[in-house]
Amino acid sequence: MDIATTREDFNTRKFFAGIARGIAGALLFALPMLMTMEMWQLGVYIDRTRLLLLLLANIPLLIILADRVGFEETSTWRQAVRDASIAYALGIISCALILVAMGVIKHDQSAHEIIGMIALQAVPASIGAMLGRSQLGGQSVEEGVEEEGDDGDPVHEGETSYAGELFLMAVGALFLNLNVAPTEEMILLSYKMTPWHALVIIAASLAVMHGFVYALSFRGSHDLAEGTPSWHAFVRFTLPGYLIAGLISAYCLWTFHRTDDIGSTQTLMTIVILSFPGAIGAAAARLIL
Repeated sequence: MDIATTREDFNTRKFFAGIARGIAGALLFALPMLMTMEMWQLGVYIDRTRLLLLLLANIPLLIILADRVGFEETSTWRQAVRDASIAYALGIISCALILVAMGVIKHDQSAHEIIGMIALQAVPASIGAMLGRSQLGGQSVEEGVEEEGDDGDPVHEGETSYAGELFLMAVGALFLNLNVAPTEEMILLSYKMTPWHALVIIAASLAVMHGFVYALSFRGSHDLAEGTPSWHAFVRFTLPGYLIAGLISAYCLWTFHRTDDIGSTQTLMTIVILSFPGAIGAAAARLIL
């Protein structure tokens, strides 16, 4: 009886529409990295322990995202794990096909190189596949209305907890950082900057991050309750969000060997630079997700 009910409740058309949007999301979000030479090279020489850690860290991230913006609305963790697995598979398949089509992966390359390139690219592609539902959600073919909710927002409408807000910030920071952390420009900019430049970048990051979510009337932004001090959101969300963006930036730079063989000053400068797009990603994550 339970099995029949489960099958009856499963909307095949909606599920495969979600798969199609997942593929589109994987391509949309991963193409910049798929066409970046540094990512091809990193797939060859990246330390396998760091790569494995990144791949393992991506699994719980996808599961939690699946519970929020999966291919179809989930009600159990089992369904979230299923959606996360599908997103990972879509990321792997999409990256493999694109890299082969562009001639990056060739038949004479070793399995070590091929697996490294695909595995590294599959992380942002899988996140893009998962976000495809929220960003590329369409209308129901049969009913002609939005699939989820009256306002067209496919994500869960429930109140997001404080820990959930911080998690979404981390996802947004990670997603943008993955696009720019592997590039040589991060190291180059760290040598061009002075401490004064760093202070300006930090101030700009905080200002943009705070204004992006709390001062501007964007969909999904936070409205402070009447009587709440104006500095409350800055202390409770913006500052922790920037700290999270900084930690994610440091992790990405370490993973991609951008902190190897450089001094502590240049490392700090590089983290500050990468935290600028990371802060924007963290701020935009609540609006996207």
